[in-house]
Amino acid sequence: MKDITTQKEKLARAQLCLQTTAYADALGMPTQDLTRQAIEAEYGFVDTLVAAGPAQEIAHGAPAGMVTDDTEQTFILAKILIEHGAVPPLEFAHGLLEWEKDMIARGSLDLLGPSTKRAISALEDGVPPSETGKYGTTNGAAMRISPVGIAFDLADRQRFIAAVVQASQVTHNTNVALQGAMLVAGAVSAGIAGASRQEALEIGLDLAREAATFGNQVCAPDIYLRSRWAIQLLKKCTSREEILDTLFHQICTSYASHESIPAVAALCALDVSANEILLLAANAGGDTDTVGAMAGAILGACGDSAKIPPESLELVTTLNSLPIVQTATNLVSLRISKEK
Repeated sequence: MKDITTQKEKLARAQLCLQTTAYADALGMPTQDLTRQAIEAEYGFVDTLVAAGPAQEIAHGAPAGMVTDDTEQTFILAKILIEHGAVPPLEFAHGLLEWEKDMIARGSLDLLGPSTKRAISALEDGVPPSETGKYGTTNGAAMRISPVGIAFDLADRQRFIAAVVQASQVTHNTNVALQGAMLVAGAVSAGIAGASRQEALEIGLDLAREAATFGNQVCAPDIYLRSRWAIQLLKKCTSREEILDTLFHQICTSYASHESIPAVAALCALDVSANEILLLAANAGGDTDTVGAMAGAILGACGDSAKIPPESLELVTTLNSLPIVQTATNLVSLRISKEK
């Protein structure tokens, strides 16, 4: 693995990680929660940023390039991490609640997911943060975890693991959700350190395997094993159509961690361009924006933006007023301070 030692190189990858997260999220915005058939009927094949069509209920009327909760919650987590050097559960929960209030005021239906909503309600009722996320099995922790991967180096593995758990546990303190968060954060951290896409994915998978014993043990498939299976299954596909069918009908792309995270791993393992991976995510049906955002985070952290139109990255950043440079700079500074 190439070892990136300069702050400039790490910063470039951190910026790209945040940019490709947002770009992939925006690609999947108009197709989220739709079936493959509905996507095809509404848009054909989505090969660029498009506005939400009439069939899109969650982001109804959203313009081309608009991001969703995936990107917005990523930046909420990043802000808290930068301010505190960690992710205090109560601070994070408060940040998510304030964000949802703002979304409701804007008339948006893109609100907190089921695991996060249930956990924060419990927190408001006085349940301690160590208990609120014990049934959270969805992909909410993994979808917003990339700032932790940017800010924490795997050189101190135990500190890295503790940071991922702390950022996840208030809403998603289960084995399956923590496996998903470890896979994404681990791949991102490895990418910032200089790993290629395949190297980073292997490191993320290794962390996911270790995380099977973390958190509250719930009845759910093992994400490491499902990811290995999904990778092999998708590599056998010989056409774009077959890849999309396999993702939707076999691997599955719902917000369940044991479906969407293996889908991300399988997509990132394909020998195609970064842009093709993110287009596949946007057209696969189901939780398209989240699958894309997680894949985008991994690809960008590895410095891989092959065939992604630079003007699309710029549009998403500008339209959503995303503080990419400032956030990436602060996260990398936090990482470097912890390396000393």
